[in-house]
Amino acid sequence: MFIFFACAQLFFSCNTESTLSSSDDLYIEVDVENFPYMVEQFADLKILRYQLPGWESLSLDEQKLVYYLTQAGLSGRDIMWDQNYRHNLTIRQALETIYTTFDGDKTTENWRAFEIYLKRVWFSNGIHHHYSNAKLKPEFSEDYLKSLLDATTASLEGEAFDVIFNEKDAKKVNQAKDVDNVLASAVNFYGPDITNNDVETFYAARVSPNPNKPLSFGLNSQLVKENGVVKERVYKSGGLYGTAIDEIVKWLELAEGVAENKAQGDALALLISYYKTGDLQTWDDYNVAWTAATEGNIDYINSFIEVYNDPLGYRGSYETIVQIKDFDMSAKMAVLSENAQWFEDNSPLMPEHKKKNVVGVSYKTVNVAGEAGDASPSTPIGVNLPNANWIRAEVGSKSVSLGNITNAYNNSGSSGRLKEFVHDDEEYELEKKHGQLADKLHTALHEVVGHASGQLNPGVGETKETLKNYASTLEEGRADLVGLYYLYDSKLQELGLVEDWKAVGRAAFDGYIRNGLMTQLIRLDLGDDVEEAHMRNRQWVSAWAFEKGQKDNVIEKVTRDGKTYFNINDYDKLHELFGQLLRETQRIKSEGDFEAVQALVEGYGVKVDPEIHAEVLERNKQFKSAPYGGFINPVLEPVTDENGAITAIKVNYAKDFASQMLYYVEHYNFLPNVN
Repeated sequence: MFIFFACAQLFFSCNTESTLSSSDDLYIEVDVENFPYMVEQFADLKILRYQLPGWESLSLDEQKLVYYLTQAGLSGRDIMWDQNYRHNLTIRQALETIYTTFDGDKTTENWRAFEIYLKRVWFSNGIHHHYSNAKLKPEFSEDYLKSLLDATTASLEGEAFDVIFNEKDAKKVNQAKDVDNVLASAVNFYGPDITNNDVETFYAARVSPNPNKPLSFGLNSQLVKENGVVKERVYKSGGLYGTAIDEIVKWLELAEGVAENKAQGDALALLISYYKTGDLQTWDDYNVAWTAATEGNIDYINSFIEVYNDPLGYRGSYETIVQIKDFDMSAKMAVLSENAQWFEDNSPLMPEHKKKNVVGVSYKTVNVAGEAGDASPSTPIGVNLPNANWIRAEVGSKSVSLGNITNAYNNSGSSGRLKEFVHDDEEYELEKKHGQLADKLHTALHEVVGHASGQLNPGVGETKETLKNYASTLEEGRADLVGLYYLYDSKLQELGLVEDWKAVGRAAFDGYIRNGLMTQLIRLDLGDDVEEAHMRNRQWVSAWAFEKGQKDNVIEKVTRDGKTYFNINDYDKLHELFGQLLRETQRIKSEGDFEAVQALVEGYGVKVDPEIHAEVLERNKQFKSAPYGGFINPVLEPVTDENGAITAIKVNYAKDFASQMLYYVEHYNFLPNVN
């Protein structure tokens, strides 16, 4: 489960070299004391670097393990491109060929617009916006693109050319009510004639061998019709994406050879077997083994995991995150997982919805060493896996906060937008003093306690079956509410995590309401509905609390000098409201109440007040910082002796976004002909 962090100066590279002939084209020298987090900014995006501390303290085998895991991850990056949209790889190849070979005038506004469009496509792993899911709109004409194609060896024609400019496939994921979400979504998880009913009928006929341990049907396949018959195309060696998967397996086998311990090696062996066979029972076996493998300094996420990009929540997007343990922060934050049962016992959930025995919850702060697929360039700041409810209940889960990612965000922003939208100086000072800690703790509580809490009623199906297209936003909102509820609790001070729990809790409440009701709207075009799962959950939590607290003026809507603010007057009552909503969201999940979740999300989380939205956009025009942020990865470079044996792994930092994207396509292009 992801918590996504949004962020974001202006830089155009109009004369990029057409070839990358040496490492001088790829890397920069960095001063670790004055690390260059900012890379560049364009459109609504900011590109950052993250630092990789503590590398030298790893043994050579640990460095090799990290290197092999990052290579495995990058080997599958093109899978994500094809999953996102069927024409993405064709379009990318044409755009990159133009970018690297065009020798015409690169000082024109049209060329600048072309370059920005390509960078946006790179960032989103395709032609649809990574967050809003809307198709990216180029600011150059069809005729200009045709002139670039004519001036180079690039080829792009037919539907793949037309779709850049027309209205077809306008949304990668369409979560709107009263439409066929599968037909209306451009995501390449389904054939063009597959409907909601086809999906639901197909999987209603699939039965798990053990109903108490349901398999993740649909997670690793594309669903298509062949001669009118619905069938799966499974992602595996010899199957769909097989050429890239074979490359992933090659690197995972090398990683298995330098595993830190038997448990880690056994988990890697199961992951390799899963990639080779596509067998979902092996996937569950792997997740059980991976969850139990908690020793060691290195960990990873790899495979088809999160289902946010599937409008019905079945299919997993390819992603990988390679992690190095941050020992100091992990030790400090371990008290959360050690007290998971206390949090469950003292939550406002109905007794029958509480877990009697919270098992296997581990939490670490980690430093990211490499990301790919759905986790790159836009990355989460916290992760909790596995997603299977029965594994969480019987075995446990792993939660991580990505410490160096959060640090990079914190060192790359400014306070101007905060000053504009806070209600008063008191709120501003509270955020400046306690906001970063509040955010860090909210991430931890969301991942460690939130996603691990609660249980389904006996006989209730998986949430993707019962709550359908609302399952993801309900789960994210529920975990957010767990975090909010306990951020305003003296237990955090008792555990030594804060010095003033009320101040930290107030800062957290202020920030959440301010974002949920106002500042996140800078990400939407005027008139748009909220569709992304996390944005929806932040709005429905905030809007529900605002409405239910109006009688007691818990949250006050203030208009001053023509500007709108939301001011919390009663933090204690807001805490109670968060508890009530948490109780209700867990009931909805536990009982599989589709009508209730639909009413909650559609009633509070989708529609936007157009007057407030227009005001927010106007007030935001003064700020140059982009609303979204993402990262280029460090480059791990093996050093070998005369026999080819690796003697060390060097950490290099990429020079810019374009050079890293071109390097990736040169070295990790393993899906040349996907159909």
